[in-house]
Amino acid sequence: MYSCWVIYNGSLTSDKFKDQAVLIKEAAERAGVQAELKRNYEVTMDLTGNFDSPPSFVVFLDKDILLAKFLKNHGIPVFNDPVVIETCDNKANQYLELAKHSIAMPETIIAPKVYPSFTIADSGYYEKVLKKLGLPMIIKEGHGSFGMRVYLIETKEAFYAKTDELRGVDYVFQQFIVSSRGRDIRVNIVGGEIVAAMYRHSETDFRANITNGGVAEVIELTQAQKGLAIRAAEAVGAEFAGVDLLFGEDEEPLVCEVNAAAHIRNIYNVTGINVADAMIAYILRKIE
Repeated sequence: MYSCWVIYNGSLTSDKFKDQAVLIKEAAERAGVQAELKRNYEVTMDLTGNFDSPPSFVVFLDKDILLAKFLKNHGIPVFNDPVVIETCDNKANQYLELAKHSIAMPETIIAPKVYPSFTIADSGYYEKVLKKLGLPMIIKEGHGSFGMRVYLIETKEAFYAKTDELRGVDYVFQQFIVSSRGRDIRVNIVGGEIVAAMYRHSETDFRANITNGGVAEVIELTQAQKGLAIRAAEAVGAEFAGVDLLFGEDEEPLVCEVNAAAHIRNIYNVTGINVADAMIAYILRKIE
């Protein structure tokens, strides 16, 4: 009998993180796999000790990249692979990969590294960004989930204040897609195949995330949306992905971002499709 660990972050207090793990655990048990929930700190990364009774595989729902690498170094299959988790965890790094594979996305400029105690405010750099992207624009921190740490910048005063605030932080400047304000599509992909999709929209926020008050409904994807979502997941190497698509000019799809540990409860509630079952089935096919 196969066994698995479903790992999530034990320091986060919201129940939705454990709920995500429970969905995966239940799917594994339905498939005849002995499954165990593990908080990330319940696996000790002892580099000098032995690793007793390892599982057949790990479904890794956390961003504790060092732990994912530790498990992989012990020969345990980890889904998604630590390299994928690391790529997607930093949006600036992710956009580099998407651009390398010519994935359609909003025009994006990665901010240069500026140390917290210093500034390049008088260099003319920020004026070049403003001229290139215009206002409004999006400033997006490298690390953030559920639409958090994403800022709609509408004035020069707000632009300069935010760039000053983010000294020492990885972030990107991004074209604001006016035609997609308050609406996007979430596409869940498993092993290069689309499992479920939903249309999200908000009347109160420029972001469509359900966490920020958006609502969702089932959507029938176009061929262009399907193809772009699959290629985006492939570009970052994700076997499991939640790809967020925007509506560009004339409704052509653009990739907003790829999530390597996408939550699946909301899409289950909206579509009735439990992505966890597809994830476990894919893993079992791969490790057999």
